[in-house]
Amino acid sequence: MSISVRNLNYIYNPGMPGETVALRDVSFDVADGTILGVIGHTGSGKSTLLQHLNGLIKPTSGEVYIDGECITDGKTKMTDIRRKVGLVFQYPEYQLFEETVSKDVAFGPKNLGLDEEEQQERVKKAIGLVGLDYDEIKDLSPFELSGGMKRRVAIAGVIAMDPKILILDEPTAGLDPSAHRDILAMVRRIHDEMGIILIFVSHNMADVAEMSDKVMVMSDGQVALEGTPAEVFSQGDKLSAMGLSVPPAREIAELIKRKAPDFSSKALTIDEAAGDIRRYLEETRG
Repeated sequence: MSISVRNLNYIYNPGMPGETVALRDVSFDVADGTILGVIGHTGSGKSTLLQHLNGLIKPTSGEVYIDGECITDGKTKMTDIRRKVGLVFQYPEYQLFEETVSKDVAFGPKNLGLDEEEQQERVKKAIGLVGLDYDEIKDLSPFELSGGMKRRVAIAGVIAMDPKILILDEPTAGLDPSAHRDILAMVRRIHDEMGIILIFVSHNMADVAEMSDKVMVMSDGQVALEGTPAEVFSQGDKLSAMGLSVPPAREIAELIKRKAPDFSSKALTIDEAAGDIRRYLEETRG
C-alpha cells in the first residue's frame, strides 16, 4: 500500500467573490507502514488535503494515487477507495448515533454487505484494538461513556472497515492529559498491529516528534517542509516563521545551550532530553 500525490490544487468557490486557493501544487509520497505526522497553522490546507485522500473532495487539478490507482480520474469507484482509506474527523464522538456500542461499530461492516458473523468478528477485533473490553461495553449506549471512551468507539467504527490507510484529524483534541496519553498509545497499537499507513494531524509538536516516521509541514496550501522528525524540527527558525514551534524537549535543549555552549542535544522527547542532560552533567563533573 502506498500514497502518491502529484501537483494537487484545490480552489474553494472558483470564480466567486469568496474564491480561496486551499492547495497549491502539492506533491508527496507515503510508503507502506509509515506514520506521517502533518502539522501547520489553521488554514494551511491540512484538512482539505486529507479529504482528497479518500475522495471526499475532488481536486481542481492534480492526481492522487492510492496503491498505484489514480482515484482522481473519475473512473474509480469511491466506495472501494473508502474501504481502503479510513478518515476519522476531529471530535468523531459527535458522530455516534446507534443505541449500543456494538451496533455503532458494526454500522460500516454492515454497509459493506458482510454477513452477521463477519460483522461481529470485525466489531470484536476493532473494539479490542482501541483498548476496550467487548463484553463489558457491547450493549451499553455510546452516550453513557466518557469522552475518551466515546472517541475510542468512534475510531473502532472506522477500524472495523479494515482500512489499509487510517487518517486521524487531531485524535487527542480536547482530551485531558490521561486520556491524551491513552489515545496516543492506542494509535500506536493500531498501527503496529494492523501494519497500515497512518496519517495524523496534530498541533502538539511533542506528539508529532514521538509518533512520526515522517513529518510534513503545510503552510499557505503548500508543503513547506518534509522529512524525519529530526530533520524538520532542526529548522526551528523556519517553523517559527510559519507560526509553529518545536517540541518542548528541543526548546529545553536550546535554552540550556545558551547558558552552556558546550552542551549538545538533538532531543525531540523529554526522555531524550533528560538523558542528554544527565550525560552532560556526568561529563562535566568527571
